[in-house]
Amino acid sequence: MDRISALRNIEEALGDFESGEADLAATEQRVVTILRTYATDFETEADVRAYQATGEGRAHGLVVVAESEAAARERIAELLDAEPESLDVDVSPV
Repeated sequence: MDRISALRNIEEALGDFESGEADLAATEQRVVTILRTYATDFETEADVRAYQATGEGRAHGLVVVAESEAAARERIAELLDAEPESLDVDVSPV
């Protein structure tokens, strides 16, 4: 899914919420699904890709865009205000 498609799908989800066709929980789930699909299919001309952390603690499940697994680990650590070495997670491409 490209960026424009993701934005259109999110706009449609918001429209359904605003018209009463969907409740907040359904809208949240729909938007999360759109974002996860976008992250999974993420492509760019830059030399970056999406990486996901799996393991214990707050880092589990985080997805970031980075140049490498090491850079992704650093980015995750920054988001959590932690040292990269302190993270008990595996980081792998999505």
